[in-house]
Amino acid sequence: MQGADHGRAEAAVNATGHPDLQHVPVGLAAAPAGAGTHQGIDPATPRWLLPLARALVVVNRGVMVLGMIALLAAALILTSSVVTRYFLHASTDWQDEASVFCLVGATFLCSAFVQAIRGHVGIEAVSSLLSARVNCVRVAIVDVLCLAFCMFFAWKSCTLLHEAWSEGQTTSSSWAPPLWIPYLLMSLGMILLSVQLFVQCVASANSVRAPEGIL
Repeated sequence: MQGADHGRAEAAVNATGHPDLQHVPVGLAAAPAGAGTHQGIDPATPRWLLPLARALVVVNRGVMVLGMIALLAAALILTSSVVTRYFLHASTDWQDEASVFCLVGATFLCSAFVQAIRGHVGIEAVSSLLSARVNCVRVAIVDVLCLAFCMFFAWKSCTLLHEAWSEGQTTSSSWAPPLWIPYLLMSLGMILLSVQLFVQCVASANSVRAPEGIL
């Protein structure tokens, strides 16, 4: 028996590249076990939506690279700010705001990628108690609610972007960079997140309509 169990474990590792991680503790879960940071396309995505889903994969990968660069730039800017302020006693207004702009861009632009791998923190204590059919309905409802909120957020961000651009709004610091820069990053990020959620909503609806045996 032990030899057979060991053989099945080795087969699982060889087939998937990692041990079988289907049974995971219930709690604060991110992406499904073994998913990592590799974005894929939901098998329930309809054929007419596949070009958009593939385009989102490419865009999200590119945005993730930009997000990593922005985080690195923010870290370097803040480090230089501390050194400059401590040793040279110089003003660091521009460094503080530049790092904030980088963090805003990384946060909002990468949100679609995080949603694509379902990496946002969520409580899954309820989902483990539900059947596959009811859980699909739950996921579909949550996706629709998230889409509605993100579409409103995207619309509001676009209105703030328009106001900042047309009125020439700037920050109140001595550096005074234009406010349309962070609002543009917010708008692009929320639009991209809304498109990602739309694709997932359609896939969730297909899962709900699928026959019981396919779930």
